Parts: sequence; C-alpha cells; structure tokens
Amino acid sequence: MRLMEERIAHPEKYSDEGNTPPPELEDPKLYHYAIFSDNVIAASVVVNSAVKNAKEPSKHVFHVVTDKMNLGAMQVMLKMKDYNGAHIEVKAFEDYKFLNSSYAPVLKQLESAKLQQFYFENKLENATKDTTNMKFRNPKYLSMLNHLRFYLPKMYPKLHRILFLDDDIVVQKDLTGLWKIDMDGKVNGAVETCFGSFHRYAQYMNFSHPLIKVKFNPKACARAYGMNFFDLDAWRREKCTEQYHYWQSLNCKTKLTKKLLCLCRMKIEHCGNFGTLPPGLITFYSTTKPLDKSWHVLGLGYNPSISMDEIKNAAVVHFNGNMKPWLDIAMSQFKPLWTKHGWILLCG
Repeated sequence: MRLMEERIAHPEKYSDEGNTPPPELEDPKLYHYAIFSDNVIAASVVVNSAVKNAKEPSKHVFHVVTDKMNLGAMQVMLKMKDYNGAHIEVKAFEDYKFLNSSYAPVLKQLESAKLQQFYFENKLENATKDTTNMKFRNPKYLSMLNHLRFYLPKMYPKLHRILFLDDDIVVQKDLTGLWKIDMDGKVNGAVETCFGSFHRYAQYMNFSHPLIKVKFNPKACARAYGMNFFDLDAWRREKCTEQYHYWQSLNCKTKLTKKLLCLCRMKIEHCGNFGTLPPGLITFYSTTKPLDKSWHVLGLGYNPSISMDEIKNAAVVHFNGNMKPWLDIAMSQFKPLWTKHGWILLCG
C-alpha cells in the first residue's frame, strides 16, 4: 500500500510512459537479465543481490516484467534506489502486443474455464486422483509470467544473449563470466539436475507415446530452470519458440508429458502441472549446454541437507520448493541468504 501511495503521489518519478527508452536497454554490448515476477519484494532481492555482486554495475541491465496489477508497486520499488548505475526497465507483460491468443496458444489455454476450475475450486470431483500431484495445483501456473521465458527473442529483438533469473533466487557472485562461455552453438546454458535414476526424462515424459519414444531418450538428464543463460541468436536460428508452440499444441491433443497439464483435453483429472519444466525440457532437448554446477545450486526451498560449503561456492542459490525465503515456513539456516538483500521502503 505504501508503494502505491508513493506512486500516486509522484507519478512523474516512476512512470516511463511517453519517455524515450534509454539506449542501454537495447545495447547488446551490456549484460542483460530477464526477471518475470508479480512478487515485488522477491524481484527486488534478485536485482539487489545481482547489483551488489557485480564488478561494474553500470554495465548491467535488468528487464523486469510484471502484470498490470503490480506494475505501479514494482516501478516504485525498483526506481527509488540508484543501484550503483545499473539500468532497470519495468514493464507489464500486457505491454507486449504480440502476446495474444492467436500467436501464443498458451494464452488461450490459460483462459480455459476448465483450467480455472481445476486450480481454484476445491470440490472433490475436481481433485486429482494422484495425490502426489496436488503440489502441482498451484495457481501461479495460470500466470502468463510463468511462460514468458519462451518468448525472450521476440521481447528483446536487438539482444544477442540474456540471463533469465527466477524471482526465488539470490545472486552471490559476479555473473559476467557466463557471457564468456562458449555455447558451442547451443541455445540454453543450464546446470544438470540428474543423479542416479532421478531427474531423468522418463520422469517427465510419457514414453508410451510413440512420438516421445522416437524423439527423446528416457535416460537423458533433466536441466534446471530458474537460472538459464540464453543465446538468442541461436534460439532464433533453431526456432525454439515455434518448437514450443508445436509441442504445446500437440500435448493438448495427446498426452505427451506426465506433469504438463493437457489444457485442451477435457479429462483434466488425468493431467498434472502446467509449469514450464516439461515444455522446457522438450523445447531445449538438443540445444542445451551443461553448465558447471557451481553456477546454480538448487533446493533451498525444500532440501535442508545442502551443505554450506556448496552454498558458499555457488554463484546463484535457488529457493525452489514450497519453503520460500519470504514465508514463515522458510528454513532458518538458509533464510538469511535472502533477507540480507531485502530492504524496506517508506516505513517512516
């Protein structure tokens, strides 16, 4: 509320409407980040932590995208601070006019009345028969913000490379080394998450489907999402967004994945998570370059056994899981990693 009071009292300080965008926002020589979130505090922590650890903050550009409802508060939160010269762009995803249901099938699927019923009604007849999938019935999957990552090249047409960061991460080191990595023509730089038989493609794909059986290896290692370094030129060359659309539409007609909600099918009780991991694994299956695991340490939102040495050596730590650092249920040994980058505005 205080953020919105400030926004209403001083609209000229925070709105970019009518202003010519600074050239840095499209300068491919700078280090660009994409952060898509409706959580104002969480997004600010990502930016704060990245800037704090950047060797040359003025060469870093943060593209923060939220929704119309949170735009004003996000503008105030991210424009009241200098950030040591780093450049901050704050927009609403609704500002990207190409994002319509005729171009992006996911938008039409997200608007499905059946899907809304699945996520928001608690009637017994709507409950999934597989109780282990209840954790996937999270309304956040209904937000277009969760799927924007598949449109990065079109959102930033003049950029060559960009680092995508989820809003539940904390940056602990300068990340410019990622831009020095030889991507070998690959699109997506990500750490691998498999160990033993866990986190293999067999856990995410329906290998009884003949198309999946032919196209993918069930033993292939899954890759992390939440910190992904994208070569946008390679993405355009490989037509990854078109691949995403193809598989997303096909999955509506026939069940290709185990945890991707088959929105176009009426039997929603047989489907699961409409998150971005399964479509990401499909889209970037042959175009991902494995990164050293020290770039991205995951599990701080569910795994209490992560060693502090591993965390200390990580460039980015990720609070994926239900125990987010801004919640009371956050694990006490990990929460200070996040809270030290938060700051409270307008408390006086």
